Amino acid sequence: MADTPGPAHPRPLRLEALAYGGDYNPDQWSEDVWDEDVRLMLEAGVNLVSLPIFSWPQLEPAPGVYEWGWLDRILDKLWAAGIAIDLATATATPPSWLLRAHPEMHPMDAEGHRLEFGSRQVYCPSSPVWHENVARMTRAMAERYGSHPGVVLWHISNEYGDHTSRCWCPESTRHFRRWLQDRYGSLDGLNDAWGVNVWGQRYTSWDHIEAPRKAPGPINPTQLLDFERFSSDAMLQLFQLEVDVLREVTPDLPVTTNFMSMFRDLDYWTFADAEDIVTDDAYPEPADPIAHVGAALNYGLMRSLKGGRPWLLLESSASATSWRDVNVPKAPGKMRVDSLQAVAHGSDAVMFFQWRQARYGQEKFHSSMLGHRGEASRTYRETKALGQELKRLEAVRGTRVRARVGLVVDWDSWWGSSAIESLPSQRLNWARQARAWHRAMHLLGQPVDAVRAGGPFEGYDVVLVPNLYIADEAQAAALTAFTESGGHVVVGPFSGVVDATEKVHDGGAPGPLRGLLGVEVDEQWPHADGVVETVDIAGASHENPAWAEWIEVVPTPPSGATDASPGASGRMGPAATAVIGTYSSGELEGRPAVTRRDAGTGAAWYVSAMLSEEGLSAVFAEVLGGAGLAARTEVDVDFEAVTRSSDDTDFTFALNHGRTPLKIRVPEGALDLVTGERTGATLTLDRYGVAVLQTPRDGIPPFLTLAH
Repeated sequence: MADTPGPAHPRPLRLEALAYGGDYNPDQWSEDVWDEDVRLMLEAGVNLVSLPIFSWPQLEPAPGVYEWGWLDRILDKLWAAGIAIDLATATATPPSWLLRAHPEMHPMDAEGHRLEFGSRQVYCPSSPVWHENVARMTRAMAERYGSHPGVVLWHISNEYGDHTSRCWCPESTRHFRRWLQDRYGSLDGLNDAWGVNVWGQRYTSWDHIEAPRKAPGPINPTQLLDFERFSSDAMLQLFQLEVDVLREVTPDLPVTTNFMSMFRDLDYWTFADAEDIVTDDAYPEPADPIAHVGAALNYGLMRSLKGGRPWLLLESSASATSWRDVNVPKAPGKMRVDSLQAVAHGSDAVMFFQWRQARYGQEKFHSSMLGHRGEASRTYRETKALGQELKRLEAVRGTRVRARVGLVVDWDSWWGSSAIESLPSQRLNWARQARAWHRAMHLLGQPVDAVRAGGPFEGYDVVLVPNLYIADEAQAAALTAFTESGGHVVVGPFSGVVDATEKVHDGGAPGPLRGLLGVEVDEQWPHADGVVETVDIAGASHENPAWAEWIEVVPTPPSGATDASPGASGRMGPAATAVIGTYSSGELEGRPAVTRRDAGTGAAWYVSAMLSEEGLSAVFAEVLGGAGLAARTEVDVDFEAVTRSSDDTDFTFALNHGRTPLKIRVPEGALDLVTGERTGATLTLDRYGVAVLQTPRDGIPPFLTLAH
């Protein structure tokens, strides 16, 4: 995988071990508890803690009045014990005195209601007052603690956008107008981009533009899309403000902010470009038996945001959370397999929220490493055992996951397919497609990275494009070049429909992808709710809920034609488009549903239907075979295998996410780092079992299969 843009030389984490620990809130406890905390942390193998994330009011109880003493003491105590610190800038939420002095800082919802103090993230991301105070507090923290030997990482704010990702207050509206002026340059440019001649929406003054609120009917789709883009950019600007201060004062310390897995509201590609290390907060639902499949997609994104570099799992739960309607605990062993799944997918850390379970507040029922019963708590016993196990896995630190399949993650298409009211159907959007396509590939045994829609695609054999509603010529050219050089591209329905201003491409979908795919979409054909049609692929019938398309195969160009342009009118080379699957029920019965077009030494597939898991697996198995990649013929959703590699060694994680033991085929003579023993030809993974198999690095990573 090619490295993505970002700092010219990202600053590494100065920690000579896999990071293990969690959020620590010493200011919630009397100081006589601190020594016990440090003792138990050392016993559990903790070597990194995050603090003081929500402690601005304790550090600055009045404007300009600082009380650093308690933080000085705990930092020194932790470092004296050899425990490093992920130091937060404490700007995750404003103190009450700041909000009361500046009520204009409060965020507003789309109905114009002011959101009140009493929770966290009570700020408008665009507020100049908030920006000024955030910069001031960040500088104060950096100047006081930037040279502390225990501080190894800056933790900026916390979970941006978790509660306040969009704001409709007057200040946000003014910021939105400035953003639009920068984007379009003039009102004429904006009016053209927004297509205002529909429904008489022409603007004659920038002051007439508002953040999109409730209107009598559907809102202008380009306005909605631009507000999504603006809101992500506004939060990024707030993040960059702190990054700039920290890099000025502490140029050698890496910076991060903790992401929230596959989070719709913020474009993490742009956020990752601004930081040194990607970190993630991951909370798979314990009550969902296949939550680990979604987690694998999340982790594929996290490791890909910085070009495959290791990332850090900065928060997870030891057992139950506190914010779901029903908070089911993790069964014994589940926390371990969940944690090691993150390590398998490239994390060099296992961190939890939080170290000691709170006695009061909104998160007092959220599980912690050290539960309410202290040393006797089940979570402490399990986290203590995991800390010892991670020491046996030290050899994997710094290695990279080997994946030959990339999945396009594109926030524009996510927003465009989910924020707009006037679409053919609300049943198809990028996220739904991405999760379904990833799950099918996951079952076939291939780990999946995330890639940008415009690449780079080097290092992959297959690129999945579940949905690219918004597509441009540059993206089409990159996918075409990848295919012609031997890659296999699979494009899903409702792709190449509009450009970046929400205008339908000339000639309709798939727009700039037409030349690559060799098809044209005459009409989208969503199903009424409850209607399930079928698609025939290689003689087998597969369910097709929710969506279909009337597609026409583009005629083969005359013999000798060489036009390889991916443009709207392009006809690529003389290769014919083959029909791989047809609709076998409903009004489209007999029409093409799945096609393949050879291009150069590769192939481009178009899947116009929302196929069932079995249908997708049938298509993907053929794609993998054509690309020379293995696919499991016997699948079990509980079984997962992922390989991390150094220059000369493969570390293959075999994970059983279920309660039933699994027997798998493994490389004979591999060293299992978990047990310290050599393997035979097969291995049994017990309930929630994990093996980490060390073998010499080969041309392709080991491909593990079931041995039933």
